[in-house]
Amino acid sequence: MTVLLLEDEYPAAERLQRQLLQAAPEAQVLALLDSVAATLQWLDNNPAPDLILSDIQLADGLSLEVFEQAVVRSPVIFTTAYDAYAIRAFRANSVDYLLKPVKLLELQAALAKLREWRTATAPTPPAQRLEHLLDSLPRAERPYKTRFLVRHGEQLLPLPATQVAWFQSRHETTTLVAQDGRRFVVDYTLEQLESLLDPRQFFRLNRQFLAQLPAVQRLHPHFNGKLLLELHPAPSEEVLVSREKAGALKQWLEG
Repeated sequence: MTVLLLEDEYPAAERLQRQLLQAAPEAQVLALLDSVAATLQWLDNNPAPDLILSDIQLADGLSLEVFEQAVVRSPVIFTTAYDAYAIRAFRANSVDYLLKPVKLLELQAALAKLREWRTATAPTPPAQRLEHLLDSLPRAERPYKTRFLVRHGEQLLPLPATQVAWFQSRHETTTLVAQDGRRFVVDYTLEQLESLLDPRQFFRLNRQFLAQLPAVQRLHPHFNGKLLLELHPAPSEEVLVSREKAGALKQWLEG
């Protein structure tokens, strides 16, 4: 059984690899990767493994992004530090979700479930089901996105979400504007970003803009109950919030 191991914490990766070999001595770990970017590159250049054993939080984002950006046919066992109560809801729809620190008996049980799926007449549930994990988690326990991997010339740079000022969608392109004014194109729609980012820090202003709290400098009354916003850094066009959203924006700003 070939296994791709995704984990960004080295001690946890070593421990999980030891447990894997105890639970399944025939397992062959093809690679140990710590980021979404490295995983996408590896999957693009290698045959699909028999199993992906993955932490949810990786160095540059959530491992679920891998399944949004690539066709992954391998079954997946997730490991996660989030509350065991939230995890129960997902056991019927995926191979398994193991609460950290992973226990050997739980890993053995997950591998046994994988073997049963392989011998069953029904096909393994598609990896696309895993994309619904974030939507199913209770809001207070969701692992919100904390970093973006952005292109700067010929390099890729990790940018903390705390350094984002706002996002703008224009002509089917989404631009991330950092607090220092730097601009980067990102491969997300505003709708995707709304679900990935902490709603206590980010607010969808209108169809074109999604801003982080520190970027909102001033609000000015506008006609028909709308609000005209001053953002920092300042965009090249007016940012208006509809009358319907004005109340929600004020509540968000008050905390």
